[in-house]
Amino acid sequence: MQRRFDQLDDVWPAGLGRRLGAMLYDGFLVAAIWLLVTALHLVTVRLVLGLPPEEVGSGLAQVLSLRALLLISAFAFFAFFWVRGGMTLGMQAWRLRVQTPDGASITPVQALVRFLMAWVSLAALGLGYWWVLFDPQRRSWGDIASRSQVVVLPKPDKTRRNIDR
Repeated sequence: MQRRFDQLDDVWPAGLGRRLGAMLYDGFLVAAIWLLVTALHLVTVRLVLGLPPEEVGSGLAQVLSLRALLLISAFAFFAFFWVRGGMTLGMQAWRLRVQTPDGASITPVQALVRFLMAWVSLAALGLGYWWVLFDPQRRSWGDIASRSQVVVLPKPDKTRRNIDR
């Protein structure tokens, strides 16, 4: 079920700088996840399958299974945060949120399209992200393909936070 967001009148399209900042933060988190997945894969190959150290990583099945696990774990990270609340941890730090044009959280299918288009954008030397500079609505290829948008959230009101305490 999609979640409706508030503050829809106070948001504006995210520019390239904020997006790259959030991507850098999330890149560190994905790298940590990939280290964990790789370690678990290595332990599984060594202990469960009983392969000697010199045979680890030499078979096509080992290489393909590790690559598949890395892609699945990266997608799981992004999809979980995008679908649940519209924001990864890096996006939270940069006050960004991905949402549908009418202000709802994206669906798992939209998350998959965004994830796949991110790889296409990167394979095109980042052109899919540079597109934000030329699009009047500041959309990347992932935004366009998934029918979503990345918006900047306003800074939290400090007086309101003190009242809520």
